[in-house]
Amino acid sequence: QLQLQESGPVLVKPSQSLPLTCAVSCVSITTTTYYYWIWLLQPPGKGPEWMGAMRYGGSTYYSPSLKRRTSGSRDTSRNQFTLKVTSVTPEDTAVYYCGAGITSIVPVVWGQGTQVTVSS
Repeated sequence: QLQLQESGPVLVKPSQSLPLTCAVSCVSITTTTYYYWIWLLQPPGKGPEWMGAMRYGGSTYYSPSLKRRTSGSRDTSRNQFTLKVTSVTPEDTAVYYCGAGITSIVPVVWGQGTQVTVSS
């Protein structure tokens, strides 16, 4: 059964970069079992917001509002995909989720999420 586990720093200072990793178990990120590997964030008191996605072949897609600050990559040997957010501000404080989906927007399987706080 597919499992996803997010990891990243708990606390990041403003202007620094935020590296996020999603470790995937039981399904290869390079196969078409799930076409997209997705990142979302959920700020306190708000709903989930789509950040971006990576297609099984490696193509990346980003939210227009975050495109200038985000970049995705993957390590197929570890079956992981990553997202880096640069120049973070306190507004980037959120729970960050990774997921797997048939479309690029809505995951059908979610990780548990990882809380990240941006504060000096």
